[in-house]
Amino acid sequence: MRRSGVPASTLRYYEERGLIMPTGRRGLRRQYDESVLAQLALISIGRTAGFSLDDIVQVFGPQGELRVDRALLLGKAAELDRTITQLTAVRDGLRHAAACPAPSHGQCPTFRHLLAEVMAGRMPSEDALAAGASSDGSQTAL
Repeated sequence: MRRSGVPASTLRYYEERGLIMPTGRRGLRRQYDESVLAQLALISIGRTAGFSLDDIVQVFGPQGELRVDRALLLGKAAELDRTITQLTAVRDGLRHAAACPAPSHGQCPTFRHLLAEVMAGRMPSEDALAAGASSDGSQTAL
C-alpha cells in the first residue's frame, strides 16, 4: 500500500498480528481496502501514545471495527501526563544547567538536587527541581 507510506514488511507484520487484512492480490502485490488507511493511522497514533501492538490488537474487532476500551485510554492518558511532567522537569533541569552561573555543575544546587533525585531512584519533578532554587530564581544550598 504505497499511499500509506508504511513499508511492505510492516504491512505483512501487521497482517500476521491480525491488525489489517488484504482484500486480495494483483500479481505479487497485496491489495487493501481504503479503510486500511484509517486502521494504519490508528495504529500509528497508538504506537506514538506508547501502546503495544498487543494493546492495539484489542482495539480492532474481527472485522476491523473499533472496540475502544475507554478505561485503557484514560490510563494511558494519565501515564502520558506523568511522562510529560517528568520530561518537562528534566528539560528544565538541563536548560538550567546550561545557563547556571555556578562555576561548575557540581556547585549548582539545582543540578545537585536533580542528581540526588535520580540517584534515589526517582524521576525529578518540576517541584523537586524548584527545591534546588529559591522562588526569585537565585540558588540556595541543599
